[in-house]
Amino acid sequence: MSITPFLWFDDRAEEAARFYVSIFKNSSIDSVSYYGDAGPLPAGTAMTVEFTLDGQEFMALNGGPSGAAHPGAPFQGSIALFVSCATQRELDALWDALLAGGRAVQCGWLVDRYGFAWNLVPQGFGDLIRDPDPARADRAMKAMLAMEKLDIEALRKAADGI
Repeated sequence: MSITPFLWFDDRAEEAARFYVSIFKNSSIDSVSYYGDAGPLPAGTAMTVEFTLDGQEFMALNGGPSGAAHPGAPFQGSIALFVSCATQRELDALWDALLAGGRAVQCGWLVDRYGFAWNLVPQGFGDLIRDPDPARADRAMKAMLAMEKLDIEALRKAADGI
């Protein structure tokens, strides 16, 4: 058994999947199925898109506005996508790409042009906020709360009281 994140779109699933695949390494569009004449969306509209982002499988659906493709079952939940970035350079590149047409939030969060929330976190941040020294952990947390895009060196300096 495996669990695949399932992303619901009104009508931009294929566009979004291609965008995400373009910015993550080891990624691909694996398959696309299309609506036929039976609808409920226009024939030729992508229905589902299966894709892989850095080894993680995803599925996206064009469900139509307010669940038109599946009446009575519109998307009701929310999802955020978490990315642990090995380097600040990797985080910066992903941040810039995902932020294009979207908006920054706070604490490493942004909402992309398709309305999905992403949390981009540098590796090592978890160690800072779980530091056995509560004062050090608090300084790192306060610094993080003041940031939009996270900066691991600034967070380390804050934890160290510099």
